Amino acid sequence: MRTGLAMVKMGTVWDRTAEFLTDNIATILPIALLAFFVPASIEGNFHAVMEGASRGLILSLQLIQLAFGVLTVWGMLALTAMALENADSDHAGRVAVQRLPAALVVTLVTFAGLLLLMAPIPAVLSASGVDVMAIAEGRNFDLPSGVASFVAIYLILAVGFSLWLCARLIVVTPVIVREGKWLGSLRQSWKLTHGITWRVIGVIILFALLSWVAILAANTVFGSVFALIAGGDRAGVTLSGVLTSIVVAAVQTGFTMLIPVFTSKLYLALTAAAGLGESPARA
Repeated sequence: MRTGLAMVKMGTVWDRTAEFLTDNIATILPIALLAFFVPASIEGNFHAVMEGASRGLILSLQLIQLAFGVLTVWGMLALTAMALENADSDHAGRVAVQRLPAALVVTLVTFAGLLLLMAPIPAVLSASGVDVMAIAEGRNFDLPSGVASFVAIYLILAVGFSLWLCARLIVVTPVIVREGKWLGSLRQSWKLTHGITWRVIGVIILFALLSWVAILAANTVFGSVFALIAGGDRAGVTLSGVLTSIVVAAVQTGFTMLIPVFTSKLYLALTAAAGLGESPARA
């Protein structure tokens, strides 16, 4: 299997990703706009709306964010189905609906795992007498030097472990779509990515840096331009803020579209290298 994995080249996977996106952009775009662009452009103004808002309004916006999250997961599944099977958007949408419960369960399990990983930090802060609520609310707080050192070291280790874990579980979504697995998708992704972890980590870091720089640049440059044109000094939702969120959402959507397509092409390369074939799961 290691010999096969040596043949999996990240450059080749990226080439297949770019080729698929280029050939199918007209089919992909409606799903990407609905599942990625619309939620991101609307959510970009939620922070401004929540400032000074009532508890009821804040709760309503949080529920909308939750619904947007589910919509985004559906979009990821749909694009994954298209990239795996070259399916049309209607078929991909139906597959995404079928696989949505499994994807949500796996998402909740992995999120719970991350919360558990970070649990020692608030536990140590509370045990040391640090006002955790002050930290959560952004108020001033006292942090002993020993506790600060522990938090810094633990965060570095936790981020490194999370990055490694992300690399091992990177093809979970394609496994869910193609093989119809639920929590078994975690184990299957773990098996498939054995031996290529460091290469995947390098791709993740590069992708994260490029997307972060692009989104930051869009937010800074266009935010400044729109603030000069439309004014941006007022609190709450402003025209410049809305325009900026739209531009940032467009950039964010472009990078988000890459994720399901790349992971699908990587999955196909890994299964081919492992001699597992490309048989679709029963719908």
